[in-house]
Amino acid sequence: MAVRLAPSLLSADFAALGQEIDRIRPEADWLHVDVMDGHFVPNLTIGPPVVAAIRHHTDAYLDCHLMMTDPGAYLKAFSEAGADGCSVHVEVGDTADLIAEMRSLGLHAGLAVNPETPIATCEPWLDRIDLLLVMSVHPGFGGQHFMEEAVPKIARVAEMARRDELSLTIEVDGGIDTETVGRVAEAGADMFVAGSAIFGQDDPVAAARAIRRAAERAGQPA
Repeated sequence: MAVRLAPSLLSADFAALGQEIDRIRPEADWLHVDVMDGHFVPNLTIGPPVVAAIRHHTDAYLDCHLMMTDPGAYLKAFSEAGADGCSVHVEVGDTADLIAEMRSLGLHAGLAVNPETPIATCEPWLDRIDLLLVMSVHPGFGGQHFMEEAVPKIARVAEMARRDELSLTIEVDGGIDTETVGRVAEAGADMFVAGSAIFGQDDPVAAARAIRRAAERAGQPA
């Protein structure tokens, strides 16, 4: 299994974001950018201007998770700022239009699903998107504990992707560390978002490497 890691900048030191990115870049396949609007989730983070600043600093793939009630109003701005892909929440509705808008802007199209939302709500869209982001915490804040109910959801998506021969990245976000990553890797996830388990450690690079190794071990044949 190809293991890919997307460190979440939500847990980085925003006062030294460029240095944080440079330090973690050797172990980052993507950089995960959490965008929160204070309405869809009870927190505010960053917007297109900060994404543009990140883009000027790095050539890394910018994976923008839009925790927003009205993401369609901002997709163009994120595209112009340098986002490579955006994920919108299935819970906000207008899914077909949002996917079409992302495609028209040249963005990789992602769909995110909250812990309490049945995975069946995403099934009609799996052949139209590049990525499904399964939340393993309630979105809005970093440092939360992993929710086990994400594991069967990931397994179900992986089964559907195999059945329909879909080229679909299955991403998981929330409480991912060396103890939890193996379970979601075994279930079929192949892109792992980790924030505090990386940036909250004394040696973020070593922490990221350890998470990657744990996922790789879980993905090896018995």
